Amino acid sequence: MWEELYEKHYPELKRFAAAACKNKAEAEDAAQETFLKALQNGDVLEELGPNQRRAWLFRALKNTLCDRYRRSRLEDAYLESQRTPEGAPDPGIQRAENRLLLSSLSQEDRTLFHLRYEEGYTAQELSEMFGIPPGTVRSRLSRTRVLLKNSLIDGGKQNG
Repeated sequence: MWEELYEKHYPELKRFAAAACKNKAEAEDAAQETFLKALQNGDVLEELGPNQRRAWLFRALKNTLCDRYRRSRLEDAYLESQRTPEGAPDPGIQRAENRLLLSSLSQEDRTLFHLRYEEGYTAQELSEMFGIPPGTVRSRLSRTRVLLKNSLIDGGKQNG
């Protein structure tokens, strides 16, 4: 079934994708991704008739193209948000300053801060990881935020 399905529909799917995205390589990738989805849903396709399989493939291709378009738009928006306006600090310098600022913390506070605000762990999860009460985790994070805020304010006064 798979060879027949591929030989019969791949060229047609690729043409459809090329017309939709105006990029031959992207069209080939989308068509191949569609067949990967078909392999993952083989049990569904085996129950369908030939015309229904073709319709399923085209619907899967359309969904793949839509997902790729949405992802591309999100990536473009993210890249645009990362551009620095004229006169803004260089992101590399900003990262170095952030690392220097965080290095003033104890290793455990730095780890808690990283896991909470960069990795997204909750105070309860951190409590279980470190074997300390959740209230203690929250108070240490609060104290760390105040220290970082004060360091940023003091640093701004020195630079200003």
